[in-house]
Amino acid sequence: MDKSQILDGKASVVTLLSDFGDRDVYVAVMKGVIAQINPQLRVIDLNHQITPQNLAAARFCLMDAYPYFPEGTVHIAVVDPGVGSKRRAIAVEFAQGFLVGPDNGIFSGILSQQQAIAAVELTNRNYWRSTEISHTFHGRDIFAPVGANLASGVPIQELGREIDPASLVQLEITECQQRGNVITGCIQYIDHFGNLVSNIPGSYVQGKTWRVQVGSLTIPGCETYSDVKVREAIALVGSHGWVEIAINSGNAQSQLQINWQDSLEVIRLG
Repeated sequence: MDKSQILDGKASVVTLLSDFGDRDVYVAVMKGVIAQINPQLRVIDLNHQITPQNLAAARFCLMDAYPYFPEGTVHIAVVDPGVGSKRRAIAVEFAQGFLVGPDNGIFSGILSQQQAIAAVELTNRNYWRSTEISHTFHGRDIFAPVGANLASGVPIQELGREIDPASLVQLEITECQQRGNVITGCIQYIDHFGNLVSNIPGSYVQGKTWRVQVGSLTIPGCETYSDVKVREAIALVGSHGWVEIAINSGNAQSQLQINWQDSLEVIRLG
């Protein structure tokens, strides 16, 4: 990209999310590619400890993080089990910024809350690192350079062929359903502490007396971890705004043997 195209102070933040971990050089290489294009960009790591190929975790982390970034931020996400296949490489514009990564449902959480303004398939090789790309590292060869150019002022329409946002892949996450005072949902994320984050919004229980039912296990709805004794189970609304199950000073996933996509019920008592 011609450095004269760089727009100082415009879209100057880039975030990175991946399942690359921190033992290898993959993340640093992507940052190097970005710096070669525009060293003035501020690059912020969202998470590189996503369990390999766990698209549901990547989807949730992006959805949880994007509201806290300035308008125009470019979010590059690389959890890409289909790398090198016919899956599309895409960029999406929405009200608060841009998304760059594989078309595999990784952005479906954000796009369930924010309408896509425009979407393109990344077919313009002028914005790739090279016309000869690796079949196993599109993060380096496509997504990092495209994201850097986008954050530096290149219009999204120049990056490739326009596509219908409705055609973007949606990750299949069970939607919560309400029947009377019972809301049925599932576990959509498990954090570092073993807290079990459901897909039931906290607004359903705001100002209510409530409990969670998982199989034969009944868990009281409370406000803080300390509302129950150490090692006891508790349900509460986490900082992310979703109903979650936790263990006071413990790990709910291992102690309760509840996992991704397991169902639960929130019962409002009054």
